[in-house]
Amino acid sequence: METFLGKKMLIMEIFKDNNDWNEKSVVGFIAFAIMCVIMIVDLITGWLGRDLMINEFVYDSFVLVVLGCFGISGIEKFAKK
Repeated sequence: METFLGKKMLIMEIFKDNNDWNEKSVVGFIAFAIMCVIMIVDLITGWLGRDLMINEFVYDSFVLVVLGCFGISGIEKFAKK
């Protein structure tokens, strides 16, 4: 497997059928990273005495995406064809 930086690979090649990347893990990681940024910003705004105005369903949607992506990836790892 060639590394991501060693080969000039377009980012959209990740989503092709024949690749070495697990797309669900990539999407789950991105959603998890966004959740971590939201938590850090919420801590900072709370420390400054302000409320972070974000709708609860937006954060809950990210939680469901992370759980769904990592859950499906985990099941695929144990239930191979």
